[in-house]
Amino acid sequence: MVRTLLPFMVVLPALVYSLISLWCALRFFRPRQPVSGFAPAVTILKPVKGMDGDSYDNFASFCCQEYAGEQEIIFSVASADDPVIPVIHQLIDDFVNHTITLVINPAEQGPNRKISNLINAWSHARHGIIVICDSDVFVPADYLSSITGHFSDPRVGMATSLYRTSDVHGIATAVEATGFTAEMIPNVLVARHLEGLSFGLGASMAVRREALLAVGGFEALARFLADDYQLGNRIHRAGWQVVLDRCLVESVIQPENLMTVLSRQLRWARTMRVSRPFGYLASGLILPFPALLLASLVAPSPVEAILAVALLYGVRFGVCTLFSRRFVQDNLFPRWLWLLPLRDMLAFCTWALSFLGNRVMWRGSRYLLKPGGTIEELV
Repeated sequence: MVRTLLPFMVVLPALVYSLISLWCALRFFRPRQPVSGFAPAVTILKPVKGMDGDSYDNFASFCCQEYAGEQEIIFSVASADDPVIPVIHQLIDDFVNHTITLVINPAEQGPNRKISNLINAWSHARHGIIVICDSDVFVPADYLSSITGHFSDPRVGMATSLYRTSDVHGIATAVEATGFTAEMIPNVLVARHLEGLSFGLGASMAVRREALLAVGGFEALARFLADDYQLGNRIHRAGWQVVLDRCLVESVIQPENLMTVLSRQLRWARTMRVSRPFGYLASGLILPFPALLLASLVAPSPVEAILAVALLYGVRFGVCTLFSRRFVQDNLFPRWLWLLPLRDMLAFCTWALSFLGNRVMWRGSRYLLKPGGTIEELV
């Protein structure tokens, strides 16, 4: 009896985790009364380098907000010949009623050049709520109203957003996009419920000026690769609340090959390993792919192995489809469900490989990751 049940016991942690993530999603996405009549003045900081997919549309989405409060957008680039500059000038011409500023400053404040851009733009920021979004992010029209609403509570120091990718360009980009829905978003929701949110998600973060200054400003992040994690964690440890907004933003990706996608996944994995070593190590225990392998190895016969794996992926397929259709609304599943076992295998390989080195590629440069998450650029 024990041998018969063993493969089912092996897949149980991953199966239960899927169900827990579904329960956390049901609680997080339940209907709530929005905050009305609160629209603080907002500064949107956009550190940019080079062109992303649909750069103009991404930038313009911040100019098309249904928001009653005062707002300004500050773009910051390091080079006067950056190809994104004409796009920003076009945006300024097209939205003459908006306050849009372009800062060009090559000064490097540390190895993290994104943070250098933010530091260089900081002196131009006038308002009390600072919104930081990646250059490849497209936001819905109610984004600012949603994310700033949290700051009506004076205890909130940061609000951050989940992100999705709805438009993929083949298998390589689908591997990354389905990972947001099947792995990243469930993990964030479970972490939020079990321990509270103590980190930010770099695609979209809004911070209170006082909270940012209390943790040393952007200057305190210049030596770190995971600046989003560091900012949220420092604000949390300083006694402010970090909250998760329900308005998802769109991470727009370009056609890429599988090696480029996997290199980025490995960079994220190694960054999280040095930032949250114990939590990251524990995350390997609930990955579906090692459970699949173990169930196949310990099953007394192929029948039990197939039944255990079928149970695991029957639940996983159902949970991921619910996430995709009801919560995330990227509609990637069920179309890409067949890719999920491959995605799970690659996630496990990335997790394992993250322990075998400390070098990463980021924006064309090579870096050495050091304990605690600081980085050193390699020549």
